[in-house]
Amino acid sequence: MMATVCLCAGSCATWQRDKNYDWNADLQNRISADFPKSETQITDYIRRYIPDVTPAQIAGWEKSGALEFKVIDGQKRYFVNADANLFRVDPRCKAVKDSIDAATHKPFLDGQEKIDSVSLPAIISCVKQSGNKYALQKKFKIRYTLTVDADAVPEGEIVRCWLPFPRKDVQRQTDVRFIASSEQKIKFAPEGSTHSTLYMEKKAVKGKPTVFWEDFEYASRGEWNNLSADKVLPYNPGGPGISVKDYVKYTGEREAHVVFTPRLRAIADSLTAGITNPYLQAKAMFTWINDNFPWASAREYSTIPDIPEYVLDSGHGDCGQVSLLLITLCRYKGIPAHFQSGFMMHPGGNWNLHDWAEVYFEGPGWVPVDQSFGIPRYAAKGSEEEYFFLGGIEPYRMIVNNDFGDRLYPKKIYPRSETVDFQRGEVEWKGGNLYFPQWNYSMSIDYL
Repeated sequence: MMATVCLCAGSCATWQRDKNYDWNADLQNRISADFPKSETQITDYIRRYIPDVTPAQIAGWEKSGALEFKVIDGQKRYFVNADANLFRVDPRCKAVKDSIDAATHKPFLDGQEKIDSVSLPAIISCVKQSGNKYALQKKFKIRYTLTVDADAVPEGEIVRCWLPFPRKDVQRQTDVRFIASSEQKIKFAPEGSTHSTLYMEKKAVKGKPTVFWEDFEYASRGEWNNLSADKVLPYNPGGPGISVKDYVKYTGEREAHVVFTPRLRAIADSLTAGITNPYLQAKAMFTWINDNFPWASAREYSTIPDIPEYVLDSGHGDCGQVSLLLITLCRYKGIPAHFQSGFMMHPGGNWNLHDWAEVYFEGPGWVPVDQSFGIPRYAAKGSEEEYFFLGGIEPYRMIVNNDFGDRLYPKKIYPRSETVDFQRGEVEWKGGNLYFPQWNYSMSIDYL
């Protein structure tokens, strides 16, 4: 397979994918990297909370899917975070851990929740007073760094790098300003691209890591749409709200992670039986996912054939996984929805990769929906905060992607490390993709 790439360093080269490259072998290596732990390692961790754990208990958790494992080369190997996930997804294990944590005075709310428990009421109050759905602007100055391990690429070979860059085409994210980068010659993805990237390259130096960095600023606002059934109208594709083309696109299937399987059709139909209003349908599906699929650390998305089906099988999901489940259910019911992602940027070291969705309702328009944040634990029943994230979002975000799994710019030659999302960055050389164990990333944030 041939691909012509105009290299930003000033040369123009035609790269050919290595003829020995095989996706199936690549996939198996990725799966092996995700499942490194032995039964002894898993058991040692479990004994911190359940000292007398038995083989029968472990077998039961494996059967339920709460303890994720695979048999690789004849050996049982566990997901890298299978032990910690067990105490997130199995109700009895979670209760044991919560009890121990409470006894050691660990806080009930984590850092992100503490911040949101203050910012959500502030956003709601501001929106009510101003009538403007955007509120509580925050400004950020970022240095984002990607570091390739020394000698991961032979000396003198060109390393190609794509870094995340904040979008300029989303109303709640403004004042995006590029400041500087490690390399003089760079390329930004065209505005409106699915993945907002900054591309650069440099030659590998023997014995030294290959470091790429970028500095930029941006501002982000919270949003709250105060949704209710009476504000949402029947869909009218081609009217003033949404075009026929977009309605068809965002209510259709999309391989491989938005597929209307028989099981998903049955679930959506059951959850919305007797409900005709799109907002109430979405609310029923949002609530069901919140109540039944706890957050857990995720396998790499590139190793999962159908993410919503994986969530159903495993009984848990991370932010992107539950978002794709919601998107699929909504689309099947004729409610336009798409993926959105980037980072959560909460102060106090609480920044992280994060995914959510946008859903279109006739009348309110496109609104943010964060299925992973779901119904906050601190929100009172019946309060406006309870369903804040169904139509609202706080300002501690950096939006990079407006969908999933699209081509990068310039075109990447080998399959991406993250074939679905794009957040950490991507790196390759003419000899192949550089997978996550070969590099790391970091972010320095100044809250302006």
